[in-house]
Amino acid sequence: MHKIIAALCFGLMIWATTFTNAQNNRISTIENIGWYNTFLTLKLSPKWAAYSEYQFRRAQFISIWQQSLLRIGMQYQFSANLLGRLGYGWIETFPYGELPINKWGKQFTEHRIFEMIQYNHQENRINLMHRIMLEQRFVGVFADSTLTEESSFPLLHRIRYLFKLEVPIATFKTTGHALYASFYDELFIGFGEHVQANIFDQNRIGCLIGFKWSDSFRFEAGYLNQIVQFGRQIESKSIFQYNHGFAINAIINLDLARKKPTS
Repeated sequence: MHKIIAALCFGLMIWATTFTNAQNNRISTIENIGWYNTFLTLKLSPKWAAYSEYQFRRAQFISIWQQSLLRIGMQYQFSANLLGRLGYGWIETFPYGELPINKWGKQFTEHRIFEMIQYNHQENRINLMHRIMLEQRFVGVFADSTLTEESSFPLLHRIRYLFKLEVPIATFKTTGHALYASFYDELFIGFGEHVQANIFDQNRIGCLIGFKWSDSFRFEAGYLNQIVQFGRQIESKSIFQYNHGFAINAIINLDLARKKPTS
């Protein structure tokens, strides 16, 4: 069953990407990005863990701000292959690029609540992950250009599906270190009363090389492609932003529940 679900969802992502590339009534911009990310999981018990991440997202690769994203939460391990997470995100989006996301060219704040379910499984030597996330996004808007602070935070709903696979490249038996390749595609779909001009919100593709130092630490780096459709239009034309760049990830997993051996 999970193979059928994966095939359908992956097909939907390919369709959405093709759909965005087939539109003529649009405005397109191209930007360069660099995302520098840290993910931290603290295992508190066999079932419960605390989670946090910070994403330092930059435009022009590193010279100016794109976004600042902080996410915290708690996760529960339902089984060896299935986990759930509930949490909060604080996001600051900055005016960058040829056309800013905010029509007044202002920095704006977003407060986000999220619920996530993640399923992992293995096919031969390949590790696969499916992640579905629901987000309730309170996105700051400005009633006019004279305001210096957001006038309201309307509620936007979004669903995300991530498909990811990891392929081992090499394992160093003497040290326990491992090298692997990772590919993922994540589709974002907006829905609800305030969906605005974009049901298709964005799509992300990443191709990374990872190095596993231990069960507690991994490092990844590689290419990142992001397609964003703005929630506004210009002269009835949809706005698409095509971002190309790279991502660098530090992934830390600490088991605080592990019992220390007695001497």
